[in-house]
Amino acid sequence: MATKRQRRKRRRRPSGPQPAPAQPSAVVLDDAQRARAARRRAGDDRPPALWGDFPLSEIVIFVGLLLLIAGFFVSPPQGFVMIAVGLVLGSLAGLELSVREHFAGYRSHTLVLSAAVGIPLFGVLFAATKVPVPICLAAGAVAFGGSAWLFTQAFRRRSGGAPFRLRG
Repeated sequence: MATKRQRRKRRRRPSGPQPAPAQPSAVVLDDAQRARAARRRAGDDRPPALWGDFPLSEIVIFVGLLLLIAGFFVSPPQGFVMIAVGLVLGSLAGLELSVREHFAGYRSHTLVLSAAVGIPLFGVLFAATKVPVPICLAAGAVAFGGSAWLFTQAFRRRSGGAPFRLRG
């Protein structure tokens, strides 16, 4: 007895050269993007920095740590400034690495990048305006949520469709 598969007729393909499509379909583009992401994952190489092999991020983190530690031993007005500058330098170096890895599709840093948008907005609204605190919190939360959605979409485009990627 023949199965359904065996009974089904096969279409005959016309002989001769087939015209190439004018532009690749969305499926072909998506497959190509997934293949690029798979090749990137296979090598598991972190995305290179703009300045090449020079360890700029590591130097900035080291200087930030030195300022942070030295700020605890210096008298209050200068010590507070040193601590603040050390924290800012360390945060900026970490944020640079997060941006580089996120937009290369290497690893998702959506929450870190969204917090880097929402928290400063809340801080500026709270400190520089007379807007009530609940409105400042709401504005920060909206900025956080909107930027999280945008950062997730950007990572999906770069990673071949994955909304996140865990260490493995």
